[in-house]
Amino acid sequence: MDSVIIRYLIIGITGLCFTACGIYRETVHLPSSPADDHALMIVHSEEAMMNVQQILFSAHNRWEGTPYLLGGSSTRGVDCSAFTQIVYRDFFGLNLPRHTRDQLQEGSGIRRNQIRPGDLIFFRTGTGILHVGIAMDNGDFLHASVSSGVMISNLSENYWASRYLGARRMLQ
Repeated sequence: MDSVIIRYLIIGITGLCFTACGIYRETVHLPSSPADDHALMIVHSEEAMMNVQQILFSAHNRWEGTPYLLGGSSTRGVDCSAFTQIVYRDFFGLNLPRHTRDQLQEGSGIRRNQIRPGDLIFFRTGTGILHVGIAMDNGDFLHASVSSGVMISNLSENYWASRYLGARRMLQ
């Protein structure tokens, strides 16, 4: 069996044991480098979520204003799913699929009232058209907007509230 799978199984079983015993472990593991594909980030504490929030502000600062470009994956132009893929890879050391529909199958589904920084948020913006962003605090989310490029929007805005589809947790 692949050593990565074994590592995830051990982490999962250990986590279940701690949960069953009522022990709440507050840890954060950030990858040692962006190339650390096998990094697992565990986000449970308020401090850890603030760290995720700061990382997302760093991503925003680096990408802000980058224009939307369907199929783009650079600072010259990027689409929503490439943007989330790049942020997760470069800032969290995690690999996501390239396309929104595939990202929608990753992680674990969560309820809207359980969204926390780092979760992926999905929208249905048209017939057969999906959009994805990364949750921040207070309903904000970071995304590559068709109209304004990379920016921060809020779930309470009428446009986004009416198109909300669901959320997935990638950072366990």
